[in-house]
Amino acid sequence: MPNSSSHVDEARVVDDVPTGLFIGGEWRAAASGATLNVDDPATGKTLCEVSNAGPEDGMAALAAAVEAQAAFAAMAPRDRGEILRRAYETIMARIDDLALLMTLEMGKPIAESKGEITYAAEFFRWFAEEAVRIDGGYAVAPNGASRFLVQKQPVGVCLLITPWNFPMAMGTRKIGPAIAAGCAMVVKPAQQTPLSMHALAAILDEVGLPKGVLNIVTTADAGGVMEPLIRDGRARKLSFTGSTAVGKKLLEQASEKVLRTSMELGGNAPFLVFDDADLDKAVEGAMLAKMRNMGEACTAANRFLVQRGIADAFAAKIAERMGALVVGRGTDDGVQVGPLVDAKGRDKVVELVRDAVDKGATVKVGADPVDGPGYFYRPTVLTDVPLGARLTHEEIFGPVAAITVFDEEDQGVAAANDTEFGLVSYLFTENITRALRVSERLEAGMIGLNTGLVSNPAAPFGGIKESGLGREGGSVGIEEFLETKYVAIGFGG
Repeated sequence: MPNSSSHVDEARVVDDVPTGLFIGGEWRAAASGATLNVDDPATGKTLCEVSNAGPEDGMAALAAAVEAQAAFAAMAPRDRGEILRRAYETIMARIDDLALLMTLEMGKPIAESKGEITYAAEFFRWFAEEAVRIDGGYAVAPNGASRFLVQKQPVGVCLLITPWNFPMAMGTRKIGPAIAAGCAMVVKPAQQTPLSMHALAAILDEVGLPKGVLNIVTTADAGGVMEPLIRDGRARKLSFTGSTAVGKKLLEQASEKVLRTSMELGGNAPFLVFDDADLDKAVEGAMLAKMRNMGEACTAANRFLVQRGIADAFAAKIAERMGALVVGRGTDDGVQVGPLVDAKGRDKVVELVRDAVDKGATVKVGADPVDGPGYFYRPTVLTDVPLGARLTHEEIFGPVAAITVFDEEDQGVAAANDTEFGLVSYLFTENITRALRVSERLEAGMIGLNTGLVSNPAAPFGGIKESGLGREGGSVGIEEFLETKYVAIGFGG
């Protein structure tokens, strides 16, 4: 099978990306001179080295953001929006190179990387339009003795921490509204996948974002670099996407200075399929909800809860589809499933599947890693998964569909809600009354009703319970980066 990218192209796109820290509008080495490796998860080989920030670099980035904040907040909203619009157009013009870069550092197939680049760019287009729609209000007090003036102003300097699984989209989903609102920021990308964020920073610099508004500190010591910035007090907002365990620690740190927080944390998404569902539609939705990003997504369907009357047919169809998927390096033509991000991620999937099988689950297809270099795991379908298996309570973050059968609607809903998480739930039924009734009963911030995809820049993304705080995207996304100020105006003789 021919390769979709040459080694020359791969070397070029990596060499074109700055590898330093981006502080005050300049690329520079870490103060210590330290670097960290960025590896290709399909081969285990090192792509390049990037600067490894220490606490001193983090404080320099914060100082640069603080210095830039006042002037950027005063910039005309239209001008901030135009920066985002130019960045959107530049990203889309370079989608091929950016997608190849993402595949090299993260592993997903090129087609999926292009999908993420498009999704990421849409956040900039969306918030370019929202920048000029920041409004307030003016009202007469009930007693007529004063007037109320309500303004929306930038919250101030923001600390943004992004994950490895969507290395550009999770950046633009935070950076877009911050720029639209008039907030300078310090961004810490995941150490496994910093290159997409570095490429994004270079584009924003190119299209005219003022120096110091965006600062990038890539580091292998996330706690050592970010905790002092959180506790410093000059930053006024913390936005994090990642695990619930880390999110809780960050919330504790943020409480000291009472920072505004947005937390997009873990998920344990149920995928409910009722007897009256359109079977083919449910299978299509399942493949999308499970296999997007090789299952490495907080929105991934984690628990397939299927009503008994349709369970065997559903399991047979999804096993056939999963077993036919082509596994390989994401740069190769025809590949549908790339590697997991690292050995730790693959080892966890191995452990979870083994635990489920030991507890009585049946393997329909897969259930084993792929031999050779890289961190590959074969797409897997398990049936008869007992509710006590670890993978019914822990995020799998891999290409594993675990199916459990239920009988009555109440039983299915109870099983779906039996988790401390509440990010997204998927529901398939052709009965409109059931669709509305169950949607209202499911404990999640987002519901995928007869669809396996909920993410959209124009919609509010976020969860309830231990899946997080706040919303990203949609018309409410910019509100997370704005403070409300009320001015009481005396009115009378």
